[in-house]
Amino acid sequence: MTTKGNSGKSAAAVAPARDHKQVEELLRKKITAPEFCAQLAAILHVRPTEVALLRLEKGLLRFLFPDELKTAGAIPISSSSAVAAHTASSKKVELFNNFSKVKHASIFETVKLATSESSDLAPIQKLMSAPVMNREGQVVGVIQVSRKGLDISMAGADFTLDNLNTLEKAAQTAAEAPFMNGA
Repeated sequence: MTTKGNSGKSAAAVAPARDHKQVEELLRKKITAPEFCAQLAAILHVRPTEVALLRLEKGLLRFLFPDELKTAGAIPISSSSAVAAHTASSKKVELFNNFSKVKHASIFETVKLATSESSDLAPIQKLMSAPVMNREGQVVGVIQVSRKGLDISMAGADFTLDNLNTLEKAAQTAAEAPFMNGA
């Protein structure tokens, strides 16, 4: 049974609009990259360590978040095995609800994050990826949101098209943020 609000719209139909409004409000606040990622994680119901934000600098995607990945290396935009590089090159959002079957560079999944949750060491099972593009349509970075688990059944719900739309809106919002422009 779907609940209805005063407007007659189902609660499921109202949720994406509410998520987009929350994402738009992120830009009005002067927040840092980690704060932005933490709030995006809350909106999409994932752990903060399941959000990655990368900025494009001189042909390399460098991590802005999580902090532990800042020093773990960078991803060449020309990489054929990195989903983030493909997202940046294609300028298209991507959704993988069976990510373990996708050929990808998994080196960053092995980096221990500061949290003590054992699930943070689990492999990525589901992934959404969106390019961050400036007003001129140039890619300035990539945002990725994942669900981790020892297997796909432990990773939680599949991402939906509404989730992907929310991530795309977040990417548009991030493009305007000072942290994406080297500030």
